[in-house]
Amino acid sequence: MPARVKIMCWLLGLMTLVLATVVVVVWRLLLVDVDDRVNRALEQETTEFGAYAENHAGDAGAVAESHLRLQYPDEHEIHLAVLSGRVLVQRSEVTYALEHDRAVLGTITSSGAPWGVASTPAGPFRWAKVHTAAPQEMWFVTGYFEDGVRAPVHSTVRVLVLVSLAGLLIAALIAWSVAGVVLAPIRVVRQAAAEITEDDLTRRIPVSGNDDVAALAKQFNSMLDRLDRSFRLQRQFLDDASHELRTPITIVRGHLELLGDSPQERAEVVRLCTDELDRMARLVEDLLLLVKSERPDFLRPVTVSLPELTSDIDAHLRALGDRRWVLDSIAEGEAVLDPQRVTQAVLQLASNAVRHTTAGATIRFGSSVDSAVSFWIADSGPGVSDESLLFSRSTGLGLPIVKAIAEAHGGAVRVRSVAGKGATFVVEVPR
Repeated sequence: MPARVKIMCWLLGLMTLVLATVVVVVWRLLLVDVDDRVNRALEQETTEFGAYAENHAGDAGAVAESHLRLQYPDEHEIHLAVLSGRVLVQRSEVTYALEHDRAVLGTITSSGAPWGVASTPAGPFRWAKVHTAAPQEMWFVTGYFEDGVRAPVHSTVRVLVLVSLAGLLIAALIAWSVAGVVLAPIRVVRQAAAEITEDDLTRRIPVSGNDDVAALAKQFNSMLDRLDRSFRLQRQFLDDASHELRTPITIVRGHLELLGDSPQERAEVVRLCTDELDRMARLVEDLLLLVKSERPDFLRPVTVSLPELTSDIDAHLRALGDRRWVLDSIAEGEAVLDPQRVTQAVLQLASNAVRHTTAGATIRFGSSVDSAVSFWIADSGPGVSDESLLFSRSTGLGLPIVKAIAEAHGGAVRVRSVAGKGATFVVEVPR
C-alpha cells in the first residue's frame, strides 16, 4: 500500500473513531437529558394533582375533571383519570388515544409501583400515577410516549452523523492533498535515486524548510556528494594508473622484446626492468596513498613535540642526496597532527628539490608556529614557471600527495617562487 494511502487511512480511521465517540456521547447525553426532563415533569404533575385533590373536596370525578381542564399537555404527553366505569383524558390531538387501550390502563392501575414504563402500540410509555380511594377510588395517570419525546434527539443524531460523514469526506480529500505535499520531497528523492547512475551523480534535491523531510533531503544530497567524490576518486585512480604505469610497462616490454643472447646484454636488461618495476611499485604506492587520503582513517593525529618532529625530519632529509642541507628554524611547543604524514609530505618536497638542483646546492628546511604550524623547503633551483600546473597530476604524483596530506589536516600548501631563483614550498596545518 502506498505511503500516501496509509497516511490517509490512518487519519480517516482516527477521525472516524473520534467522531463516532462524539456522536455516541452526545446521543447518550441528550437521552439522559430528555429522560431527566420527563421524570421531573411526571413528578411535578403527580405532585400538583395530589395538592389539588387535597384542596378540593367532593366527587372524585368532578375534581379530576376540573384539574384536567387546567392542564395543557405537550405533544407527546397525556393525563388520565381512571375511575370505575369511565376514563377522563386530557391530551393533544396527535397523541395516541391511550384511554381506549384498556389492557394498558389495566396494567398501569394494577401495578404496585408509582411509576414505570408500559409497552403500547405507539411505543414505550413512561408513566407515573396517584391513587385515591376516598370518597371514590380513582387513579390519576400522567405520562410521555418515549419515542415521541426522543424523536428530536434521534433527528439531531442523524444530522450529526451526516455532518460527520461529510467531514470525513472532506478530511479524506484534505488528507490526500496534504499527504501528497508532505511526501512530494520523498518522491523527488525516489525519482532522483532512480535517475542516478555511476556516470551521472550531479542530480541534487532542492531543500526547503527545516523539518524531517528537509533533513532527509540534506542527508540524501550529502550521500550523493560522498558517492560522487568516491566515483571521481575511482575514475581519477584509473586515469592516473593508466597514465603513470603505461610508460614503465612500455619500457619493460620494449627491452624484453629486444632481448638478445648476450649474457651482458641480458644482465643490463634485467637491471633496467628491475628499475622500472621498482618505479612501478612506487607509483602504485603513491596512487593508493592518494586514494586513501579521502578516507577518514587516513590521518592518525597525536600530540607531538614540534622541536622533536623538526629534528627527526631534518635527519631524514640529509639522507636524500648530496646537497648542502641548512636548518633555518625550529618551531617551539606542541601540536596535534599526524607526524608520519607530515614527515612524508616534507620528504616529498625535499625529493622534488633534490631533482631540480645539482650536487652541492643549498636546500633549506625549517618550521615555525603561530596560528598554524608551517614546514618549508626552499631550494635554489630553476623555480616555478607555471604555478597553475604545479599540483596537476599530469606533472607527477609527488606534489598532489603533499597537497592531499595538507588538506587532510585542514591545511594547505603554498608556493613562493621567482623564475631562475629557486622556490619555497610551505606546508601549513592547523595547530
